[in-house]
Amino acid sequence: MRFLLDAEQAEFGRTLGRLLAAADVPAAVRAWGTGDSAPGHAVWRRLAGTGVFGLAVPEKHGGAGFLPVELTLSFVELGRYAVPGPAVETAAAAVLLERLGDADGGLAGTWLPAIAAGDAMVSYADLAHGPYALDAATADVTFLVDGDTLRACDGCGPVQPSVDPARRLTRCAGGAVLASGPAVWAAAAQAADTARLLTAAQALGVGRRLLDDTVAYVKQRTQFGVAVGSFQAVKHRLADVLLALEFAEPLVYGAAVEWAGALQADTANHGYGATGAGIGVAMAKVAAGEAAYTAARAALQLHGALGYTDELGLSLWIRRARALRGAWGTPAECRARVLAGPAPAGPQIFHE
Repeated sequence: MRFLLDAEQAEFGRTLGRLLAAADVPAAVRAWGTGDSAPGHAVWRRLAGTGVFGLAVPEKHGGAGFLPVELTLSFVELGRYAVPGPAVETAAAAVLLERLGDADGGLAGTWLPAIAAGDAMVSYADLAHGPYALDAATADVTFLVDGDTLRACDGCGPVQPSVDPARRLTRCAGGAVLASGPAVWAAAAQAADTARLLTAAQALGVGRRLLDDTVAYVKQRTQFGVAVGSFQAVKHRLADVLLALEFAEPLVYGAAVEWAGALQADTANHGYGATGAGIGVAMAKVAAGEAAYTAARAALQLHGALGYTDELGLSLWIRRARALRGAWGTPAECRARVLAGPAPAGPQIFHE
């Protein structure tokens, strides 16, 4: 198993980083939280221009094919810059629709080219993983899985209070039935693992950003005439964060490699559930979510609690770390997934 990114992958990540650094993403995040999605859509279009969303779409539908490592790398950068919007849900929906194929009214052929081109912002919710859909009021369509039934919701409820205002959560129900039967449940299982993996990647990026910003801050803040970063207690706190992130990173990329193999095995009719890929994804989600949360707590303390204030950009990442820790599976739920083994007997009911 290869964990090192090659030169092309590393350059792709740097390109995304430069693009997002120049896009004033914090302003887009603040606007998104108030319901103004225009700046966020501008960031989304710039991302689409790099081909990020095509990484989750097969070539026959205008994408680059399933490239899990590149997709994971992209979402680490999305987390590093706190990009708003249902990016995880759009990629998960792409996997769901691709697995269902064109048998159910041409769903894949209708939506996947638009997702690959960045023309469609899609939200996706699975009631087995919680009652809320992310940014359903802003998305072009919200796909909702309820058991073995897939619907396209035609509306949503009011936005619910969230620890991260830029994650606008609503309840969705009703809508036209697009597909039903065991194929929906099987596709939804893979979509959920996709969402969990990419949420882990975002959390890893959030944790890296929090660590970088905190290290920079303790080098410039002084107490008793010296930088606070020179104190042994501060060094130990930051070392704990670095270790957590360093342990999480290979789990996230390892799960991406394993995920690609699982999809190939499923294509060969060996069965996705029997590959055990979901276990690696769940382990990555636990490690990355906890590492980001550790980074957030350390950042808050070492900034002297300034992270509580909305005016400081640090709060955008601290709130995002808390939200991602529970999105698409809390640590307890992911640990339960690991203990369940490689082939769950049926749908698992999780609630946030």
